[in-house]
Amino acid sequence: MTTKRSVLITGGTTGIGLGLARRYADTGARVIVAARPSPRLAALPSLVAGAATVPVDLTAPEGRDELADAIASRFGAVDVLVNNAGIQRRLGVAEDAAPWADRQREIDLLFSAPVHLATLLLPTLLRSPAGQIVNVTSGGAFTPQPFAPVYSAMKAALHSWTVTLRDALAATPVAVTELIPPAVATGLAGPGKAHGLDLDAFCDAVFPEIEGRVAEVGAGATATDGFRAARAGDAERFAAAAGRFPVARFRAPSTES
Repeated sequence: MTTKRSVLITGGTTGIGLGLARRYADTGARVIVAARPSPRLAALPSLVAGAATVPVDLTAPEGRDELADAIASRFGAVDVLVNNAGIQRRLGVAEDAAPWADRQREIDLLFSAPVHLATLLLPTLLRSPAGQIVNVTSGGAFTPQPFAPVYSAMKAALHSWTVTLRDALAATPVAVTELIPPAVATGLAGPGKAHGLDLDAFCDAVFPEIEGRVAEVGAGATATDGFRAARAGDAERFAAAAGRFPVARFRAPSTES
């Protein structure tokens, strides 16, 4: 008897999140999508067979706590966490006169939410033989984008944290995958601004590698030989420096009864 995987995807009502939700559902996984309340979230079960939804504001710490409680009470556990939710404010530094709350919301959704959710759900993920955390970053994490400076900075921060999270979990069954999209034709940048790789082609290319628990997954500009060589160099430097100051790491859960 096998147990169906449970996959939690944040922001899975459009774009890459929706594309991945459909592909996970096609594998027979139970898909749970968490996003802010909207008509798109309400309609999601008609777009992804068998999907469950959790309406929540992921920019607020209490919203992330509510999501973790909902997972425990409604679903028991999750096997895969896909930190996908995001917004991109296209405003250069010199022209950004928005209230600080707008910038804080971007920071909280792009960085605070993935770190907090991974922390909240790690106890259940560590108990799963299929445990996996998928953090969606961006090519902008490696080449800052002047048209989206806060977005780029938060994706760079999430990349850095993902590397150290993977190191901390290396002795456990939990895989940590960084999905690094190039420009993909989604609605992230706003109406009329979609450009880049075809969404379905992108999801078709990356999903088998995500399922294969590959550490870093890209496509197009984030899967070129040059990009991969740069990433390999970064990995070598991290490995050389990681042991300078010993830190505690997670241990594999005990199998003793």
